[in-house]
Amino acid sequence: MTIALDDARRKRLIARLQGFFQDELDEDLSTFRAEQVLDFFLATLGPQVYKQAVQDARQFMQERLDDLDGEVYRPEGA
Repeated sequence: MTIALDDARRKRLIARLQGFFQDELDEDLSTFRAEQVLDFFLATLGPQVYKQAVQDARQFMQERLDDLDGEVYRPEGA
């Protein structure tokens, strides 16, 4: 699974990586290196984070659907 980012988001993330490396590690990170780090994280962590997010959303929706029966169910004759 490949995580694709639009150009604007990719540029923002690269700038944030460069800022993080500068602020936290006191190291300059070139745009080329920041792109490599971003690509590594997207390839390595992206699919797992995406799958977890889908599972979390599915569980949330299932809980809401389970509650729906209690909210709208009326016994016959009531």
